[in-house]
Amino acid sequence: MMTSKKIIVIGGGPAGLMAAGQAARAGAEVTVFEKMKQPGRKLCITGKGRCNITNIAEKRDLFAHFGKSGKFLHQVFNQFANTELMEFFAGRRLELVKERGGRVFTASGKAQDVYQCLLKWLSDAGVKIKKSAPVTALLIKDNRVRGVISRHNEFRGDAVILAVGGASYPLTGSTGDGYRLAEAAGHKIIAIRPALVPLETRGNIAARLAGLSLRNIKIGLYIDNKKKKDAFGEMAFVKFGIAGPLILTLSGEIVDYLAAGRRVDIAIDLKPALDTKKLDARLRRDLEKRHKECVDSLLRGLLPREMVPVCLEMTGIPAERLAGEVTAKERRRLKIWLKDFRIQVTGRRPVSEAIVTAGGVDTREIEPRTMESRLIRGLFFAGEIMDIQADTGGYNLQAAFSTGWLAGTASRGGFETRPKHQSPPDGQV
Repeated sequence: MMTSKKIIVIGGGPAGLMAAGQAARAGAEVTVFEKMKQPGRKLCITGKGRCNITNIAEKRDLFAHFGKSGKFLHQVFNQFANTELMEFFAGRRLELVKERGGRVFTASGKAQDVYQCLLKWLSDAGVKIKKSAPVTALLIKDNRVRGVISRHNEFRGDAVILAVGGASYPLTGSTGDGYRLAEAAGHKIIAIRPALVPLETRGNIAARLAGLSLRNIKIGLYIDNKKKKDAFGEMAFVKFGIAGPLILTLSGEIVDYLAAGRRVDIAIDLKPALDTKKLDARLRRDLEKRHKECVDSLLRGLLPREMVPVCLEMTGIPAERLAGEVTAKERRRLKIWLKDFRIQVTGRRPVSEAIVTAGGVDTREIEPRTMESRLIRGLFFAGEIMDIQADTGGYNLQAAFSTGWLAGTASRGGFETRPKHQSPPDGQV
């Protein structure tokens, strides 16, 4: 009589839970080892507790949001992408809604509902979850994984899926344990650094504006005083610097620029709907029409109240100056500031405050059709432990679910894997 294939999943996050359920679909005996008292803690705080499950972007656009790692994900998303993920949850009666920017959330607005949906799926499939059970080592013999060690006990398995997450949000259990396990198995780890992380800025401007959010603005990214790109959307000021969707999206490359010793500046265009000519005409009109009012009063019609004193200080215009007395030079300085409010970025917050971790297991050592290690047979990877990261907007969680689905499918023999494991040629993905 054939015995069920035994599969071990390390990590009870979105990638691990998806991998476990998918592996159990064909009757495999699946056990999840979760180091925390409860799995899914990070999943339950994503999207500010609402869980931005995915994004409705077209598949060809989906890859673009992953930068260099998009190439590795082509075969993953060709098998299980956003459409399939939404169908998966809809089939389990989890109602979803689409919001601004193509973001997809639960209709209830509760990340907990996603977690409970996955837990029920695993329970129905007979998946066992070992809680407070950290894995300290992989059992490997003859280049094949044989099981794991947890709390000094050996647990044998035919396949192991490593889905422990990255190093962000350590209180949820993502403390970088997987990197050590992967490295011990012979895998190369690309340098770990924060991605989707708030940035620190020079001076006290951010502290003075802390709590203020700016919507429908354009920002320019300048490296060594040369413009690299523009982005449009929303950002926010915090006591140490800047945050919000726009900043988080740019933060990954900014972190790398800072590490390389480059100067980084953010130029904020507060009036992107007006070109400089139209803005100048608007200023002339307002200054003439309200010539008896003080400048600070006039500016409240152009700026959030909190920004007015900062604007006056940086442009050198006295607050008590009457609008009708503003000189042409002062008007020009005001126009330039409104279109190019510069802030120098001096640092970034630690990995523990990042939404995701950049770096991780080198994807050149992972078979993209199966998520199986090219070095160790029976060892699979899923989620943030790999060197994969994307923009904010549901893309990173989609990658976790997709790679988990693929790893779970392949680990139970869902389709043929490569017959032999050899190190890939240099540069091959």
